[in-house]
Amino acid sequence: MTATLIKHPKGDLLIDTGFGRDIAQHLATLPLFFRLLTRYSLNKTAREQLQSSGYDLTRLRAILLTHSHWDHISGAADFPEVPVWIPPAERSFVQGEDFTTAPARSIKSLHLEEYRFDAHPYLGFAESHDVYGDGTVVSVPAPGHSPGSVIVFVTLPDNKRYAFIGDLAWQLEGVTEQEERPLTQRLADVEPRLVRENLAHMAAISARYPEMTIVVAHDPRSFASIPTLVPKP
Repeated sequence: MTATLIKHPKGDLLIDTGFGRDIAQHLATLPLFFRLLTRYSLNKTAREQLQSSGYDLTRLRAILLTHSHWDHISGAADFPEVPVWIPPAERSFVQGEDFTTAPARSIKSLHLEEYRFDAHPYLGFAESHDVYGDGTVVSVPAPGHSPGSVIVFVTLPDNKRYAFIGDLAWQLEGVTEQEERPLTQRLADVEPRLVRENLAHMAAISARYPEMTIVVAHDPRSFASIPTLVPKP
């Protein structure tokens, strides 16, 4: 359950937030069957890691979610001063009655801000949102796991490229072999057909750009090349 800090001269971003300090309360909003199937441990939260590294929190411009499920949004409660960016479809999902977004609705300090996609194709996706207008961080719609799920593409100054795909897959092989998650498909995917289509799309991108790192939210191998914050002595 991870959060990734993206530094940019126009203000920094967190892609997802992982578990926050109130994760127990957030989990408690979910149905009993879900809680019985779930085990977790809480180490340092994203905010605690940022603070212990000496990071200036005033640089944090926004939280950019891949989607709004509990394990991606819980840590947003620790950043009440930071807006959470989601597309309109995901905001409607959060404000609805689906059990999977009950934790998000329980975060009273959550400051949701919508962003919209432009009719600018990106890597075969029909629409995209260029966060800074310079191509360094580009969000594209990838619905299926949730109505407003997105993939976030990041290009570093040395042209190293990453694709943060959230829960489109659970492991890297989910993309390379286009394998869905059978249990999650039944419990949480709102439209499995779109998940299959987006997996195929990401598999094609990965084959065409093998140097691009596909970051699957729950596969630690995805983060091997991403440095971790080091606490100040």
